[in-house]
Amino acid sequence: MNSYAKGIAFCVIATVSWGGMFPVMNDALLHVDPFTFTLLRYGLAGVAFLAVLLYREGIDSLNLRGDRVWLAWLFGTAGFAGFGFLVFLGQQMAGAEGALTASIIMATQPMLGLLVNWVLRKVVPPTYSIFFIALSFCGVALVVTRGDVGALLSAPGNFSAQIIILLGALCWVLYTIGGSFFPSWSPYKYTTVTTGLGLVSVLVINVALWLSGTIALPSAQQLNAVAPHLAYMAFVAGFVGVLCWNLGNKILTPLNAVLFMDVIPLTAFLISAAQGIVPAHVQIIGASLTGIALVCNNLYVRMMAARKNALAMNGGITQSRAS
Repeated sequence: MNSYAKGIAFCVIATVSWGGMFPVMNDALLHVDPFTFTLLRYGLAGVAFLAVLLYREGIDSLNLRGDRVWLAWLFGTAGFAGFGFLVFLGQQMAGAEGALTASIIMATQPMLGLLVNWVLRKVVPPTYSIFFIALSFCGVALVVTRGDVGALLSAPGNFSAQIIILLGALCWVLYTIGGSFFPSWSPYKYTTVTTGLGLVSVLVINVALWLSGTIALPSAQQLNAVAPHLAYMAFVAGFVGVLCWNLGNKILTPLNAVLFMDVIPLTAFLISAAQGIVPAHVQIIGASLTGIALVCNNLYVRMMAARKNALAMNGGITQSRAS
């Protein structure tokens, strides 16, 4: 298998595993709060990441002298504490359709990435990209309101769960972009180090919530009830999914990898339908709009990049002839 095919395989595995995690979490959240579950999930996944890193790169890979540890901690906190807490808290608040809502909001991450680049790197999205961003969020609005878009304006407080999920998705965008700030790190190192540092934040927040009485320590019965969900979330969606995503991004580049984000809601919708939670026609239309916006924006960006390269090449040829 060539490198490009491996990149495609990695991204498909990652997004299918992530699409499956939202229906799985619908049931898990009936037994354990999202904060405790996030700690357990990434604690187990972190051990697996560490084992793989040590096997592939040795103990020296954990030497972080000279590296921006605080920045890796920031991205790890966003990716694991921010994403894990906010997305699944919002999903729990959204109820039975939380899996559908969370999965379609995840598909807006490439569009959120354009907005983040606008803020962090002052890279203004092209006019057409801004249109596709708006179209993407129109699709999300159809999913979360089941077609009653006016409810977003008349009763915005009813959609607080969706806003929390969107903030969680934004955290994962920050985490994904964070990999570009450590070009010398392998995907294995970036995944392992950020998971470990992010877990520090996850643990501190959980301890504060336990001590304040906001959440309770899970009982043995609760842990037993979520054991199958935890196994999937830690080792399939967590370990395999995150590692494959970082590997796929490294091979394909984010421009190509983002197209696979459409696999997440497709997988979640199919699994939810099999569980008896069938999306309404208008929700399917909304999900399709978001997917179309993602694909069209990707094609537009490619077209603009090809045109820019052609102009640069023609300019070089003209200059060469003139000399």
